[in-house]
Amino acid sequence: QVQLVESGGGLVQAGGSLRLSCATSVSIFSTNTMGWYRRAPGKQRELVAAITTGGSTDYADSVKGRFTISRDNAKNTVYLQMNSLKPEDTAVYYCAADPKETLMRPVRYWGQGTQVTVSS
Repeated sequence: QVQLVESGGGLVQAGGSLRLSCATSVSIFSTNTMGWYRRAPGKQRELVAAITTGGSTDYADSVKGRFTISRDNAKNTVYLQMNSLKPEDTAVYYCAADPKETLMRPVRYWGQGTQVTVSS
């Protein structure tokens, strides 16, 4: 069973920073585009950021300039560095992976989700 193991969520004040991590197996990490979705209360799940095996990145307009996605090939881990956080960034963040070049749904693999709460 494929596992995407997330960590790093929590409570932070507006303007603060958090870093999310998602670790997986080398077989998944080396062959899949990886990234992050989020689901805010009362809203649909949305794609936040993605990174291909080659390192190309894509971001939602709402997070451009504030969030940075990266991957550590030695640790089979993808990171989401979130700076200048806003209350509207409050959501459950899900790690995702898929063999496609993009991370548009449907997505094959999902993590269990980690809560990010930004207080005003």
